Amino acid sequence: MDLQLNDAIVLIAGSSRGIGLATAKAFLEEGAKVMITGRDIDDVRTAKEDLVAQFGPEHVFSFSGDLCEKKDIDACLAALRAHWGEPTCVVANIGRGRLPKDWQFSTEQWEEAFRLNFHGSVLLAEAVLAAMFVAKRGSIVFTASIAGVENIGAPAPYAAAKAALIAYSKTLATQAAAHQVRVNCIAPGNILFPGGSWEQRLREDTTGTKAHIQANVPLQRFGTPEEIANAIVFLSSSKSAFTTGACVVVDGGQTHSL
Repeated sequence: MDLQLNDAIVLIAGSSRGIGLATAKAFLEEGAKVMITGRDIDDVRTAKEDLVAQFGPEHVFSFSGDLCEKKDIDACLAALRAHWGEPTCVVANIGRGRLPKDWQFSTEQWEEAFRLNFHGSVLLAEAVLAAMFVAKRGSIVFTASIAGVENIGAPAPYAAAKAALIAYSKTLATQAAAHQVRVNCIAPGNILFPGGSWEQRLREDTTGTKAHIQANVPLQRFGTPEEIANAIVFLSSSKSAFTTGACVVVDGGQTHSL
């Protein structure tokens, strides 16, 4: 299927590994121009070198910084605009959920969870929307989580922040529709990739982690970054032009909410 993304300008926050990197590859396979980003300069450099080797330097650009911070978002967008122009597709693949499973958290833990899993995505969206509204086109996809869809036992600050992100995206989608800009969410389930939280859990408790997947995921396996990336790229394309305000769950059947 031709997703009509040839030469689209794509910004992917958090794309030096895992879901973000797989998403970058999926966009590049469709002929898009992709800016990857990440906090770790070495990870970004390695990812860029690999992508350039596969897709050529004219299609890959990069930025190292924390896209939960406004100053880094502004610097990233300034570099992108000078290099290629305004992004037509933005993927806010921002967040982390490594917190203790407890009922009591410090104010600092709550604030950090929302900074990483909610506020950063909001700041990025606000930074690109004005230009999208003027152009009367654009797509934003937020990476949420099934922890924001229903209770799966995730740490409360993480779950609450992802639920807030889903609610925000639905409200924003209604407001952006008048300008022909679409806003959607993807809610991944248990995704296994090198350096991810599920790899760590497998290493720490192989038997228990495998038993958890078999008991809770009807497809009885982990998902792959590529399976999430394919959904993100489709949501970003004109083939999903009538889709906005959606939260697409990709979790092997784990959640039960309608």
